[in-house]
Amino acid sequence: MRKEALQQGLTVLALSVVLSGFGVKAFQEPRPPRGYSIPLIDLAAETQRQVIVDKEPGQYLGHPTTVLLEDKKTIIAVYPKGHGRGAILLKRSTDGGLTWSERLPTPKSWETSLETPTIHRVVDKRGKKRLILFSGLYPIRLSVSEDDGQRWSELKPIGDFGGIVAMGSVERLKNGDYLALFHDDGRFFTKGGKRSEFMTLYQTLSRDGGLTWSAPQELFKSEQIHLCEPGVIRSPNGRQLAMLLRENRRVRNSYVMFSDDEAKTWSAPKELPGALTGDRHTGKYAPDGRLFLSFRDTTHESKTKGDWVAWVGRYDDIVHGREGQYRVRLMDNFKNDKGWDSDCAYPGVEILPDGTFVSTTYGHWIEGQPPFIVSVRLKLRELEAKAKQVNRNSPRN
Repeated sequence: MRKEALQQGLTVLALSVVLSGFGVKAFQEPRPPRGYSIPLIDLAAETQRQVIVDKEPGQYLGHPTTVLLEDKKTIIAVYPKGHGRGAILLKRSTDGGLTWSERLPTPKSWETSLETPTIHRVVDKRGKKRLILFSGLYPIRLSVSEDDGQRWSELKPIGDFGGIVAMGSVERLKNGDYLALFHDDGRFFTKGGKRSEFMTLYQTLSRDGGLTWSAPQELFKSEQIHLCEPGVIRSPNGRQLAMLLRENRRVRNSYVMFSDDEAKTWSAPKELPGALTGDRHTGKYAPDGRLFLSFRDTTHESKTKGDWVAWVGRYDDIVHGREGQYRVRLMDNFKNDKGWDSDCAYPGVEILPDGTFVSTTYGHWIEGQPPFIVSVRLKLRELEAKAKQVNRNSPRN
């Protein structure tokens, strides 16, 4: 334990050294492009791909996350009745997202949720399967189901700390522990906190299959760039973790951090190309090994800025700072502000055995109406012919 604690201390120290010089050195280095040159495939008009998960006249429905169960056809979705804050709603699909249930019964405490809920499948070291649901701000609270979402415990605090978009990413480590990540700007990490000029990334670990969580460890903190909403992707060979990050000051592209030792240490943040710039990166691998990442488009130079988009490429493209293969506009978001605060695309991404991606999110899909929840279905092979027809330079503004 002493050795592990010392290593964690050295990690924080190393990141602090990086931070202290960040505003001078890193901002003088050559920057990746603010736009992108890979093809853009537009699926927004292909309504046959779209399935309405939930819609209520006059009611804002937003910020869903999903989980695919082991039968590879049952998908569970959770989302708030409101913008982050609001009663958590629950629906289930038993046919891979083609049809959805009515809203299902939930614990009374779910009505008190303060922020975006997130749902994850975990399996403890004895093989016990659970679904866990987090609700953020202060304090971060947890609800557990041990029967695949039929019954849930009430929300209870996991500790004396809070955070924003709590546990948007949860990853099983090789030793069977679980890694969870979140961020905060000072307002919610402690009771009665106040906003600071810094944004801080945190991680926490569970050694008992998601029931209890360790005190948070600070990973990165900066006032120059605000890195948040981490989304973790494991490399195809399983040896590396990549953490994709939103840049919330909107002065830079998105960023990535890497870990080669199962989250014991992380590299300094590296700015990504414009092609990978967005909010709330969520992804899965296709059967051919390519990576499909879904996110809100916040690329500085993009004609789909503010829309729900996806990126297709290889994991090595992320490692080496390459643009990837192509981008996809999944749906057109009609909110008037087509910039970074366009209010759409906190997506869940699942992949079915036949290679179908089922990506689910919220957005202003009808002009002048509040957002609602929609899934888009696609296979990468369906996009190949479309990609060849697109002029390689067409996405640039």
